[in-house]
Amino acid sequence: MITVHHLNNSRSQRILWLLEELGLPYEIKRYQRDPKTMLAPPELRAVHPLGKAPIVTDGDLTLAESGAIIEYLVDRYGTGNLIPPHGTTERLRCNYWLHYAEGSAMPPLLLKLVFRRVETAPAPFFVRPIAKAIAGKVQQGFVDPQIALHLAYLEGELGKKAWFGGADFSVADIMLSFPLEAAAARGGLAESYPRLQTFLQRIHARPAYQRALERGGEYSLLSG
Repeated sequence: MITVHHLNNSRSQRILWLLEELGLPYEIKRYQRDPKTMLAPPELRAVHPLGKAPIVTDGDLTLAESGAIIEYLVDRYGTGNLIPPHGTTERLRCNYWLHYAEGSAMPPLLLKLVFRRVETAPAPFFVRPIAKAIAGKVQQGFVDPQIALHLAYLEGELGKKAWFGGADFSVADIMLSFPLEAAAARGGLAESYPRLQTFLQRIHARPAYQRALERGGEYSLLSG
């Protein structure tokens, strides 16, 4: 039996969604973030040394990292669905998005989250304005332009194909859901990116996505 070690408001929601799309049975072991630090609990380190979600166990196999988990699940259980065959240009394109989502799209969004917290974090009164000013300058001078660059790129890509992986819905769309939901919540994905907004509406309307939300529970990325 596949077990998803599921952290609330995290990338592991994508894994639940994929399993629902594949129609596979699975179990969920739930973990809650620390309400102050928003970090995963130490119990996750008993499953994997880094203690981060998602983690999937399948028999004797323990696998971490969203892209690796998605590729494993769809290759082993997908029966040709949701990912193109090995050796095709379509598979190369799909693999590109599997790596791009975390390797390129997420870092500036994570920096945005960090510097926004710096702006609002408790600090001595004489330090607070300096920290806020530095955080604001880093966001305006680097983080926000980087996010805008990636959103414009993704918006353009959806002008070429119906889905990120090509004509059909695929794991590329599942993988890109998290950075785009994060961007919609706090990264500037608004009306100026109509294709990306439509993409989010389309994936949120999928029955498998809705079932994954019901099973996964709290997912505040949707509300910002």
